[in-house]
Amino acid sequence: MQLGAFSISLSVSDIQASKEFYENLGFSVFAGGMDQNYLIMKNGNALIGLFEGMFEGNILTFNPGWDENAQNIETFDDVREIQKQLKTKGIGLENEADENTSGPSSFMITDPDGNIILIDQHR
Repeated sequence: MQLGAFSISLSVSDIQASKEFYENLGFSVFAGGMDQNYLIMKNGNALIGLFEGMFEGNILTFNPGWDENAQNIETFDDVREIQKQLKTKGIGLENEADENTSGPSSFMITDPDGNIILIDQHR
């Protein structure tokens, strides 16, 4: 199962303070915008999303079809195929991708400790 690029999406209370903190750790802004209340920050292969006021808690995020530079991967497991595989393994879904569609879609699962995992395909 190929899940694609990995990042952690952090729910932050002050995006400017978080931006400065992660810049001090060597991260730089890769995508997003302060005016949109979210930034994707990058340090080498590491990606951190900073989201102010968009959701509660932190989310582990995988992007099928993308690498860590948001570049398309030629072959990848579609989000709907990943979803089917997880269902056959008895993993419950928080929400589901519509299996009758193609292209961008997503679904979420929760690990045994309550951590949310988002499988988010953009293409």
